[in-house]
Amino acid sequence: MKYHSFLLVVLIFSCNNSQKQSTITEIKQETIPILNLEQANKLAQLPLHCINIEYPNRLSQTLGSAADLKSPNTLHPAFYGCFDWHSSVHGHWSLVSLLKQFPELENAKAIEQRLLQNISKENILTEVAYFLGNHNKSFERTYGWAWLLKLAEALHTWDSETARQLESNLQPLTDLVIGKYMEFLPKLNYPIRVGEHPNTAFGLSFAWDYANTVNNTALKLIIEQRAKDFYLSDADCPIIWEPGGTDFLSPCLEEAALMKRILTKETFKPWLDEFLPQLKNKSFILETGKVSDRKDGSLVHLDGVNFSRAWCLNTIAENLPEYKHLKNMANQLINYSLPSIFEDSYEGGHWLGSFAIYALNTVSK
Repeated sequence: MKYHSFLLVVLIFSCNNSQKQSTITEIKQETIPILNLEQANKLAQLPLHCINIEYPNRLSQTLGSAADLKSPNTLHPAFYGCFDWHSSVHGHWSLVSLLKQFPELENAKAIEQRLLQNISKENILTEVAYFLGNHNKSFERTYGWAWLLKLAEALHTWDSETARQLESNLQPLTDLVIGKYMEFLPKLNYPIRVGEHPNTAFGLSFAWDYANTVNNTALKLIIEQRAKDFYLSDADCPIIWEPGGTDFLSPCLEEAALMKRILTKETFKPWLDEFLPQLKNKSFILETGKVSDRKDGSLVHLDGVNFSRAWCLNTIAENLPEYKHLKNMANQLINYSLPSIFEDSYEGGHWLGSFAIYALNTVSK
């Protein structure tokens, strides 16, 4: 009986081992997605088709009185298009990012003029005034704040006379958002671990990138301290619970990508082993987010989660050879959703191009 039991165990082990080996060998090597001039011209059309389109519009506004009832263009003369404020901001970032990388972009001079028209000194001062209103202190916290600093970072690193003018025009709003981060972060007792706009890790990552680029030591220090307060003791993130039905961010991966930014390699690697141990397994598969209705503004978020997962995986894998396989997974996620966004309805088209560009920017060439 013992011998037969032993044979059974051997057969089960052999079968399981064969299945594991099969899984490893069956993982498809994805084509590396490339952001070239042709792709850039296509992606540029998405924000160009909406940054000056006022309606439909979701203001997310708290009304103090009837006097606050004004048109989007009046309230937000710089960032009124693309359905909502944050999408307009990262639509402008998309154009700046593409112009930086591809000076020969179609109609480049006309695009620069549109940027100068929207991000004018006068328009930005009106945007600042809105944030200073009694009922708007938490407006776009922290998702819109993060994208505003990503736009400021892109302008700062763009070697162009146009960029210098735009950066100067934007500076009052940039300074205001920095101040809002500095004021808010000490008061946040617990991180927000969701897959949509308020996600704390995402908001800290983009703010860190800006602070690191312009060498804003005070902002870097507070982000580093708060990230450690929130996340350093975390372990076993339940990534199998992701994504939620309307997620466009991965709570687990956004957190890991933030910690990769702020921790040393020697500290990050053991932290990641505890936080997401499965990422080291070359047979680990992260299923793509599936969109069932691209005309549903919430369900189409799942294309976004594919792009944001990709940029997090690429960030985690950078300079860590033992995680190199994550880059192939990131390529799969990008390749899955990228073709869809060009034929998408306005519900996805007004924002997904920015996510695609940022994900493509993280792909190793």
